[in-house]
Amino acid sequence: MTTRPHIPGTVALVGAGPGDPDLLTLRALRLMTGADVVIHDRLVGQGILDLIPPHVQRIDVGKEGFGPSTPQVDIHTAMIAAARTGARVVRLKAGDPGIFGRLDDEIEALDAAGIGWVIVPGITAAAAAAASLGQGLTARGRNGSVRLLTGHDVKGFAEQDWRGLARPGAVAAIYMGKRAARFVQGRLMMHGAAPDTPVTIVENASHPDERIHPATLATLPASLESVTGPAVLLLGLSPRAAAHALQDLKEIAL
Repeated sequence: MTTRPHIPGTVALVGAGPGDPDLLTLRALRLMTGADVVIHDRLVGQGILDLIPPHVQRIDVGKEGFGPSTPQVDIHTAMIAAARTGARVVRLKAGDPGIFGRLDDEIEALDAAGIGWVIVPGITAAAAAAASLGQGLTARGRNGSVRLLTGHDVKGFAEQDWRGLARPGAVAAIYMGKRAARFVQGRLMMHGAAPDTPVTIVENASHPDERIHPATLATLPASLESVTGPAVLLLGLSPRAAAHALQDLKEIAL
């Protein structure tokens, strides 16, 4: 198999996956280890950052929902400045760069600056979270589609097709949804969702400190009170009864 070279003076927009280094793609690993500069998010797992060689310059541009954040324009500036030195630059993003990762904003900034770029997809947190439940994001006879939603957008709460999401059998992964939980609960129940609709909270998906919090739409806000880490809310999915056994098998397989 041949791989495209990472040309000096370009930026690779790379998905680091949900956090477990074993879920990093081979191409992402190759680009990280061959980079001159890695500009990374706060949510990139420490185990993945540890794979970056010591001589590679690291720039932390972490963001925290409703907390301290690096302004997006400063991230653009850092990418462009590094690329203009002729460096091989990796913009390392948690999960998949194209899913709620400000990918289009960064591409537009690079295009405006005349900087070349390439996208390297990664495993998104929703896929890792569903795997931890022992569930598929889709299943015949249950749901033929899955929606990836964000709990908020640049203007506040993100509006959705609440009527469609409230239908029995609907499945959705809600990113950045902790603060919006009561709003989501109210909108869904207003549009006919049953109070006992399952909503599973997966905190720190794929990380060593991952925690799974089974809940329902009725109990969702209360179930989130003890959740301090990044979380994905899986609407319409419950942990499979054998989920704990699946975790044991994964550890044996290692």
